[in-house]
Amino acid sequence: MTPPRRSDMSVRVALVTGANRGIGFEVCRQLAVRDVVVLLTARDAAKKLGNAGTVEPLGLDVADASSIEKKAAEVASRYGQLDVLVNNAGINYDTWETVENADINSTVMETIATNLLGPWRLCQAFLPLLRKSRAARIVNVSSESGSLAAMGAGPPAYQVTKAALNALTRTLAGELRGTRILVNAVCPGWVATDMGGAGAPRSVAEGAAGIVWAATLPDNGPTGGFFRDGKPLPW
Repeated sequence: MTPPRRSDMSVRVALVTGANRGIGFEVCRQLAVRDVVVLLTARDAAKKLGNAGTVEPLGLDVADASSIEKKAAEVASRYGQLDVLVNNAGINYDTWETVENADINSTVMETIATNLLGPWRLCQAFLPLLRKSRAARIVNVSSESGSLAAMGAGPPAYQVTKAALNALTRTLAGELRGTRILVNAVCPGWVATDMGGAGAPRSVAEGAAGIVWAATLPDNGPTGGFFRDGKPLPW
């Protein structure tokens, strides 16, 4: 089947990072069955979702600025705009470290590059395309681990980068307030994924649903918020 192109203005296009498995993969599936054209940043995973709707591979390394710029140009060429950006890629739930002994040059820098700078660079690169949408949505997949309200000891690189991602969400939402772009952070909860572990109480489908909710908000929906299951969380 030939993928829809931007000449059909009813087509909505979403880019989801970190979608080769787990929550990101399920987000892609749930968006695809809603007739959203999904750009999934893993070729093999895209093939597995062929029956769900239109899912296209878009190889992209969120920790590589040049990769992001190249893929933004590719999406511009293929579609002319972007309607949904889901910054889902995240790494290093570093329970093996503390602030005192964390490996700053390895674990910490890697986590910053993926969990914070990746979404920041993606927002910069794709905002020109999101501005062309009639109703654009940016969803930063965060974690309640990044909530300052209840934060204590925990995986240091992960917690600090998720708190920073929340701050980026608030800052960007403030800059874009009054536009047609809504920006929110979503915590999927403790989900049974490779990172969450098999004993987690929430299914992948449950975790993904809150992200899809934020990705498909109506025009009068919230912006600059932090949510789980569509309900506000404390910052």
